Parts: sequence; structure tokens; C-alpha cells
Amino acid sequence: MTRWRTTATLLAGVTLLATACGSDPGERASGGAPGPGGTQGAAGGEPGAGGQLSGTIAIDGSSTVAPLTDAIAEEYANEQPDVVVNLGVSGTGGGFERFCATGDTDISNASRPIKQEEADSCQQNDIEFIELRIGTDALTMVVNPQSDFVDCLTTEDVVRVFGSDDPADTWKQVRSGFPDRPLTVFAPGTDSGTYDFMVEDVLDLESSRQDFQASEDDNVIAQGVRGTPDAWGFFGFAYFLENQDTLKVLAYDAGEGCVEPSVETAQDDSYGMTRPLFLYVKRESLLDRPHVADFVRFYLGNVNSLIEDVGYIPVPADQLDQTRDEIDEARQGT
Repeated sequence: MTRWRTTATLLAGVTLLATACGSDPGERASGGAPGPGGTQGAAGGEPGAGGQLSGTIAIDGSSTVAPLTDAIAEEYANEQPDVVVNLGVSGTGGGFERFCATGDTDISNASRPIKQEEADSCQQNDIEFIELRIGTDALTMVVNPQSDFVDCLTTEDVVRVFGSDDPADTWKQVRSGFPDRPLTVFAPGTDSGTYDFMVEDVLDLESSRQDFQASEDDNVIAQGVRGTPDAWGFFGFAYFLENQDTLKVLAYDAGEGCVEPSVETAQDDSYGMTRPLFLYVKRESLLDRPHVADFVRFYLGNVNSLIEDVGYIPVPADQLDQTRDEIDEARQGT
């Protein structure tokens, strides 16, 4: 369901999920993939409104959503070659900073709902937006492939690994049956929606340990875990799929047994680290710039044709149809 929001409406109540994701700021035109996955043919997808369009679209935000947006932008370039999509990857929080505080992006990729303080910033700068749910992700824990002693972690284990209260320096401190080997942690930085989701939603903490190797680029996290004996890290499911031959995935026990992340376990809610993925679109850009509206319609019409290839879980098609209908009705009223 699309939520057309003025910030006044949002102040009345937003359900805050914390999650996150990130990468260094920097923009690229569509065609250079910022992360895992790749563009597959969007067979069966729907085009945009049609007609030859031109212009630029500025997008920034979540590194988790970036591979999906990049794949769709590549497909859109075949439909509208004169529309240039500039895709930045500064993390969910960094994306909302550009979207709300400076107002210099049209769309913000997000791996969590907008926070109240971010919505306040949009309101202060007279920026209205819509929230579009475009998929679901399964947050994924990985270790160095030589760590044959660990296959599954409980919530309590993960708190010892990543929590702020006397965090473990060795695997033996995580669980008594584990070996006395140094524990090195690679994780998203604090501007990342992925970090927020792990700390606030999964672990129910206010902060994490401070002595971890932080990066807003999930590829850097994958490289760090792969290259460091007995290292542990986490990121979006798509990045695991891209690196599954060189990393070991861990199952997660949220209290009902160990479950590995997959499309199936995310869809049936048996995996305890699933989170929503969003686009936030500036209402002014959507209504006043035809190429932005066309790109958004194309995105919604093709996302389910590409999302599983990139590594995420689709939302029901009828929800996407309803969203497009609402966007069309709003534009017709302008």
C-alpha cells in the first residue's frame, strides 16, 4: 500500500523499524553495478508511461537496495536512453540526509522506514514524499569459511559478538564450546540501515560494540571476513549470494531452532532477520517531472521480474498494481 505522506501525517504516527545499510557516497550513472546481482532481462515486466523522455534522476541511500535499483535502471535505459539515473550509495541514513535536509535527490533507497527525526527534517524543508515498499531482505551473518566450529548463533550469542556490554574478544567468550580463537568483527557503519536493524530490531540494544571494522560498503565487509581467520560479519542477503563460494553462512536461532536465510524462510517468516525494503519518492519530483514518474512506474512494473535474481524477496503483485494506480490517479489530478 502506498503511503502518500505529508510530514504532518507522518508525525501522527510511523511504525519505526530500524534497519540499515550503506556505502560511501558517490554517484554513478546507471550501468555500473554498485553491488551484487546483475541485470537480467525483465521479461514480462511493464514499461513506463511511454513516449520519449529526457532528464536526470538523482537517487541515493541504502547499499542493500542499490543493486536492485541499478538493475532496474539498466533495464529502463533500454526504454528511455535519454534519461540518466545517477545512483549514489551513502547508506540509508546518508540518503535521507540528502533527501530531507538538502533536498537534492528525487528518490531515496532505504532498508528501513524513515525515522521520526528524518521526517521532521523533511517537514522543516517542505518536502513531501511517498513511501513505496518494493521488497524484503534477509539479513545474513557470515564467517570465514575455515571457521568449522560454528554453524548457528542464538540471539544471546550475537549479543556477545556485537553488543556493547563487555563484548567477546574470542569465540570461547561467545559460547563455552567454541575454541579460544580471536574474534574479529566486520559490520556496516552506524549510518547504515543494516546496522540499525541488527542493533535495534534483532538484538533490542541501543548501541553496539565500538571496536569493529566498520564500512558503508558491504563488499568491503565481505572481503574482510573472507581474508581474516575466524572473522564474523553481516549484510544483506544479496551480498551473501554474490560471495557464497568464499564465505560461510550462519543459521540464526531466534528461539525456535536454527534457520538459514533463504527466499523461502523469509517468505514463511521462519527466519528471524527479515526486513522491508523501500523507495522514498519526492512528491514534487513525481508530479512535476514526467521522467521521474515514468521511472517509478517502470520500477514498480519490473521489480518482481528482477528482485529474486538480485537476491531479495518480492512483495505481492497486487500491492504493486495498487501502488501504480494510486500514482496515476495523483498525477492525473495535477
